[in-house]
Amino acid sequence: MTSVQTFEPVIISLTDNAADKVKMLIDEEGTPDLKLRVFVTGGGCSGFQYGFSFESSVSDEDTVVQNKGATLLVDPLSYQYLVGAKVDYVENLEGARFVVKNPMASTTCGCGSSFSI
Repeated sequence: MTSVQTFEPVIISLTDNAADKVKMLIDEEGTPDLKLRVFVTGGGCSGFQYGFSFESSVSDEDTVVQNKGATLLVDPLSYQYLVGAKVDYVENLEGARFVVKNPMASTTCGCGSSFSI
């Protein structure tokens, strides 16, 4: 007898730590409608690089991810490079920053801000 397993695929996620930091930054700014956007552009030492910005508007084509009251936006072009990725916030010797843990990246640079597929 076989058993059927089900699971929810993770398209892109915002970690609890990142969500807490987004909310803290938005509270400091005093603009509650801000959302964190992650995007991919060409460049960097590995071919593509990640970018982050805060925006108040959401496009109809955006993928919207929410966690703990924080919102993450991904445009359709960037989405194809971020399937399965986790956006996290880390504080270490290199500094404090948002990072993308991307299972689709075959190589990344030393600082983690650029990648190739």
